[in-house]
Amino acid sequence: MGKLYLVPTPVGNLEDITLRALRILREVDTILAEDTRTSGILLKHYDIQARLQSHHKFNEHSTADAVVARLQAGETIALITDAGTPAISDPGFLLVRACCRAGVEVECLPGATAFVPALVMSGLPNEKFCFEGFLPQKKGRNTRLDALAAEERTMIIYESPYRLVKTLSQLAEVMGEEREAAVCREISKLHADTQRGTLAQLAQHYTENEPKGEIVIVVAGAPEQPRMKKDKYAHKKENKEIID
Repeated sequence: MGKLYLVPTPVGNLEDITLRALRILREVDTILAEDTRTSGILLKHYDIQARLQSHHKFNEHSTADAVVARLQAGETIALITDAGTPAISDPGFLLVRACCRAGVEVECLPGATAFVPALVMSGLPNEKFCFEGFLPQKKGRNTRLDALAAEERTMIIYESPYRLVKTLSQLAEVMGEEREAAVCREISKLHADTQRGTLAQLAQHYTENEPKGEIVIVVAGAPEQPRMKKDKYAHKKENKEIID
């Protein structure tokens, strides 16, 4: 039986790839790529000759079973996405689930993902955090935003530059304009940039300065609510009232 490798690829700088990842990409029988044109740039840079096959969100439902069959027949396959770790806001989950159910071995290599450096660079508390990925664009968006307003952990959100100002404005509306946040763009690339401030300040900044590139928003969690202290004698008081 073959094996499925999930291989993280650089989120920006092409040097941000491990030696082991390069070896695996050279050794596997096939590389499944989110966009063969984008992945082709990386493979050409490292002179990797491999059989490429498209595997993206529009075809993964229909191709997962066929890939599993090839793995069961002994083929070794690597899954990569345009940038970062497969299945993190990218295709991969459906194939991994299908492999697990079929008893096919799956191994994920450690490597690049955008939200970790964004969280660390934000300057916001990072001992506890929640990863939201991309928020719903339409259905369920307001419900999700309302739920996040009470989240006490630092929140990480992926966003498109075309929706950044809208999202920052909506976050400010439901969480308060003074909530601290950071916007990290183009992580590890030449023009990488991190802006920190309140949600209102960041919304204003990107209204005046058109954002470009891949974006990660990091938002401070809500202040912890004081917990009511329980009266250790409350149950005795209640029992006394019942007897009386």
